[in-house]
Amino acid sequence: MPTRESWTAHARRVLPAMRAWRTAIHQEPELSGEETKTREKIVAALNELGIPYRTFHDFPGVIGLVGEDRAGPVVALRADMDALPLTEATGAAFKSRFPGRMHACGHDVHMACVLGAAAVLSRQPRLAGGPVKLLFQPAEEEGNRGGALPLIERGCLEKPHVDYVVGQHVLPGLPLGQIGWRTGAFMAAADHFRIAVLGRGGHAATPHQGPDAVLIASEIVTGLQALVSRVRNPLDPVVVTVGSIHGGTRNNILPDEVVLEGTVRTLRPATRDLIESTLKRRVASIAASLGARVRIQYHRGYPALINPPDATRRAVAGLTEEFGRNRVLEMEHPIMGAEDFARYLERVPGTFWRLGVGVEERPESLHSATFLPDERSLVLGAAALLAATEGLQRARP
Repeated sequence: MPTRESWTAHARRVLPAMRAWRTAIHQEPELSGEETKTREKIVAALNELGIPYRTFHDFPGVIGLVGEDRAGPVVALRADMDALPLTEATGAAFKSRFPGRMHACGHDVHMACVLGAAAVLSRQPRLAGGPVKLLFQPAEEEGNRGGALPLIERGCLEKPHVDYVVGQHVLPGLPLGQIGWRTGAFMAAADHFRIAVLGRGGHAATPHQGPDAVLIASEIVTGLQALVSRVRNPLDPVVVTVGSIHGGTRNNILPDEVVLEGTVRTLRPATRDLIESTLKRRVASIAASLGARVRIQYHRGYPALINPPDATRRAVAGLTEEFGRNRVLEMEHPIMGAEDFARYLERVPGTFWRLGVGVEERPESLHSATFLPDERSLVLGAAALLAATEGLQRARP
């Protein structure tokens, strides 16, 4: 009996198409919620492949469906669509045509990989064990409501009902050709706070007539770190970061108000609740002890991304069969970044992994103006989606 051709070999055959899709998308990046031209490119590709799809008049997402009449579990493959507000500095021949907009997080690669996997499945129907949905999702970078929730509300997990959902994200910290996975908590919940410290403006030579909003804001920044070191269990990861401080107009004027903004990252729901309540109480106490008032706004963003063990191990079995154990690695620690793919996993089982795109000669980081994954990641990513889909479709959910 002849040996079945690998998913990697199939993906290599569609590399020219993936390269063209990635190039076109990368050259015209669009920010969260504005991905109309990106949608047009995806629709054109699906039309070319003969894959039916749905779009929406009020939302730039796209839902495709391969093999509606095939028997077996329905697997959804998700790709995020939005770019970031950065001016590209890669020097690539296909660099962004728009200053201040760039695919600096690899979403152009994600879309090309899902289209590549769809191309393989549409041309080789015997390879699929069930229907495969294609979820092209806007606004992943938005950070609050995101694009997953609106797409779910528009029925992306129904008709037909999705049994498993699969996602991946490039990671320059992982060598090119490797895949990093993990069961349980994999990525953090991300919340945002805004603290306005209300002091008394005046001359910098008379700070005793305060309260001094600058001093109190400084005390709050320091005091918030006690939430990490003295409130939560040290074995339970938490990040509290103040990323923005604004107040004052010149060196000899005390401002009436100083505004702090920051983020909280947690992995467990109970810890998320604890940090929110304690932060509010501690900030108010610090301000009151120094004679000031505060206005605190606390907004919950994406939940923690929790990979269910059974679905993850089924997908990893497919990945390992395709790439070998030395390239499919269990990651020791979760990542404190956030990802709204978590919204899908709150509703159906599935898994999310990191796609290694790091090369020694070009160290890079996500959200950098020089980030440009090697095109070899297109073959890897498309093959990974196909292999994981096969692993999940081998058994009924």
